[in-house]
Amino acid sequence: MLAWFKKHEPAAADSHVAAPAASTGEGAGSVHALASLLQRDSSGLGREAAELRGTLEDSTTVATRQAETLGELISQAQQIGQAQDHIHRETQHSQQAMQRARETVEQVGHEVAGVVSTLHQVSDAARQITQVALQTRLVAFNASVEAKRAGEAGLGFSVVADAVKDLSTQVESISKAIMSTVSTLDQRIQSLSNDLRVDEQAIAKAADKDHGQPNRQVHQALLGAEAAVQRIVDAAGISAELCRGIQDQVTRMGQEVSQTRDALTTATRRSESVLGVSERLMELIATSGVQTADTPYIELAQRVAAQVAEALEQAIARHRIAPEQLFDERYVPLQGSQPQQHSTAFNALTDELFPALQEGALKALPQVVFCIAADRNGYISTHNRAYCQMQRPGDVTWNTANSRWRRIFNDRTGLASARNTRPFLLQTYRRDMGGGTFVLLKEASAPITVAGRHWGGLRLAYRF
Repeated sequence: MLAWFKKHEPAAADSHVAAPAASTGEGAGSVHALASLLQRDSSGLGREAAELRGTLEDSTTVATRQAETLGELISQAQQIGQAQDHIHRETQHSQQAMQRARETVEQVGHEVAGVVSTLHQVSDAARQITQVALQTRLVAFNASVEAKRAGEAGLGFSVVADAVKDLSTQVESISKAIMSTVSTLDQRIQSLSNDLRVDEQAIAKAADKDHGQPNRQVHQALLGAEAAVQRIVDAAGISAELCRGIQDQVTRMGQEVSQTRDALTTATRRSESVLGVSERLMELIATSGVQTADTPYIELAQRVAAQVAEALEQAIARHRIAPEQLFDERYVPLQGSQPQQHSTAFNALTDELFPALQEGALKALPQVVFCIAADRNGYISTHNRAYCQMQRPGDVTWNTANSRWRRIFNDRTGLASARNTRPFLLQTYRRDMGGGTFVLLKEASAPITVAGRHWGGLRLAYRF
């Protein structure tokens, strides 16, 4: 862009022959003014793009969480539907069992009616035996009278007549006892027969008379139980139908949320393109030779990167660390850390060398938030002192904000800064401080090269 303006400067000079010096000064001033304007606009675009991307990421996270929740809800609804179908089947089986029980009771009622009829026959036989016993006693009495008249000749016959009379008396007594027992048994069995007998008209009359009070008949009780089971069957059917409707609605919701999540993911990728355009525009302006608001931060990042590279090279030269240790990529997880922390072979060296270089940069310019050296995988061995706090067990929010050392930041910004090999890189992003708190930052980064090998990058973040 600056070259384009320089290319057109002679034309501007020709149109202002009377004051060539002024024209040249005004042209340079115009270039600087335009570059400053573009820098502000691109910075504002980067800010808005970073905010947009962050909002889309948050929305995508929420949509993903909702999709997962709906997926679980769909699974639970399916399980409920299966349970409802099982209940419906079981209640239908119960209804069939109640019908069979009622039919069995009805059959028993008929059998009991037969028993009642047999008891009536027994009662009649006992009554006949009583009559026979009574007649036998009369005959025995007459025989006894005649035996007495006969005198000595009828004495033996008299004894027999008395015995027959006594026996008939006992038979009559036993017969009457049988009749009494059969009568009592007949009443009880008759009552049972009435309870078991199917008499729809009597049931209807009893229901009207009792105004809904429970009927004492077994058959009525079974009919009530059967009706209750039928109501359960109907309710189970309605519940199963409602459950299927809810399941269909939840499934549609899950599909819509999944579509929304996919759309948000696509929008996030596109917003990243917009953010990349704004960052490249800021970088082009910064490399054009025009001083911008970002220039001091770029220069500071490059300067500290060079100091870090020199310190690491001296450490290798003095055999304080071996090259393979400095470029160690075996990140060992620290047990119990949340967020996850790791250790490497160069932790002790960076803890010794980096603080002096990094802490000085925090005060070199206003609005600096942090200055850290990351290896090529985004691993921060030693952060600024304010963020090198020991983790608090179970307090993830506090740890996220205050214990940022020994962690791998392999997000878009972190990896881009760590793996950049150009003279510098400008980025705009939201920094996650934990607990839903984010800070919008710019970041200038510069590569760190040790003994001809790219070790990582110096990340200098500052507020707008």
